[in-house]
Amino acid sequence: MQQQGTHSAPAGSTESDLQLSKILGESCQRVQKELSKVIVGQSVVIEEILIAIFAGGHCLMQGVPGLAKTLLVSSLAQAMDLSFRRIQFTPDLMPSDITGTDILQEDPDSGRRRFEFQTGPIFANLLLADEINRTPPKTQAALLQAMQERQVTVGSRTFDLPSPFFVLATQNPVEQEGTYPLPEAQLDRFMFMVMVNYPSRDEELLVLRRTTTGGAEKINRVIDGPTILKLQEIVRRVPVGDHAYHFALDLIRSTRPSEKDAGDFVKHWVSWGAGPRAGQYLILAAKARALIRGRVHVKLEDIEAVAAPVLRHRLIPTFNADAEGITVGQIVEKVVALVPRGRGDRLL
Repeated sequence: MQQQGTHSAPAGSTESDLQLSKILGESCQRVQKELSKVIVGQSVVIEEILIAIFAGGHCLMQGVPGLAKTLLVSSLAQAMDLSFRRIQFTPDLMPSDITGTDILQEDPDSGRRRFEFQTGPIFANLLLADEINRTPPKTQAALLQAMQERQVTVGSRTFDLPSPFFVLATQNPVEQEGTYPLPEAQLDRFMFMVMVNYPSRDEELLVLRRTTTGGAEKINRVIDGPTILKLQEIVRRVPVGDHAYHFALDLIRSTRPSEKDAGDFVKHWVSWGAGPRAGQYLILAAKARALIRGRVHVKLEDIEAVAAPVLRHRLIPTFNADAEGITVGQIVEKVVALVPRGRGDRLL
């Protein structure tokens, strides 16, 4: 990450805001340093997850087994002093296995019986939903409702989830037999789809050396939950120029084949484009990235950098795209390259 620079205060900001902005950037650098004790490489993955956390969003991580996704999330929880739970999603998993259930208890004094709610693993700050696409839609929906509302309803009672609350879900791109792919409406609940790729040769060599010798290093606490909540508020107060809003809007609308300004390749390769929530996430993620990079204002490069993780799970390719071997990532890259810059400058 880049070092903190010296910036003038944006309109409406306070000295406290600027101090918290500095804390956010420095904390992210320290978290990355702690994670590097146990995670080799994956700097882009780590930064995208940190952006989503400080922007208040959830992540869907996709990668083959053995790429240390679980270790990354559990180590992140340690560095951020967050309670952590992991759920292995299986075909027989029930919604109550996630949210919790009422259990009949007997009062030892009065002898009366009453139901008490036994909380499930979802009552944690950081929840790893491992292989979320291996459980039926009913169980998926129980998790995704909690992600949206930050609450769990059991019977007639509603329970608030811990705050902050983040879901990092994983899915395996191979072995699709016996899986239940997430519907598009549920995929839309995730701010980012983070691609966890194979390490480089040098990184994999370091993994071999680390994991076959001494014990694991201790992860030190860098930040805590209450501080994260304060920093999330600062992210929302980062100023965004009209030209950046217009760029994000043009980017989202250019993914929709029904738009007259959409490119011919979009109409040929895309069945459905991104909805309004994608634009909201583009702006929020760009704000968080700006602060992580030591700036108190959003640049177009911030929006460009988060376009792929925001959009790659929101575009539905056509049969033509599949037949021609065109990936959603390639479509997003082409859309970003062709959207004009500078629109809205006249409004500044």
